[in-house]
Amino acid sequence: MKKKIINALALVVIAAMLSSCATVFGGRVSECQRTKPAAGEPARPVRAVALVADVLLFWPGAIVDFATGAIYKPCNK
Repeated sequence: MKKKIINALALVVIAAMLSSCATVFGGRVSECQRTKPAAGEPARPVRAVALVADVLLFWPGAIVDFATGAIYKPCNK
């Protein structure tokens, strides 16, 4: 019984670590993805496919993607 609980907990932790799709598959996060837009600037566009994948697979992954800035589309500067 104890081993089953430990295995289930390990599975949940692994799923949480690997579930943030934009962080894992989105490539390197640029500086403009990390910085928040200033007042009066338009909002940054979000990668829709990564957001949908995060929500469907494991929704806490979306929190990781937003925290790292990987969910936002790269800037064309």
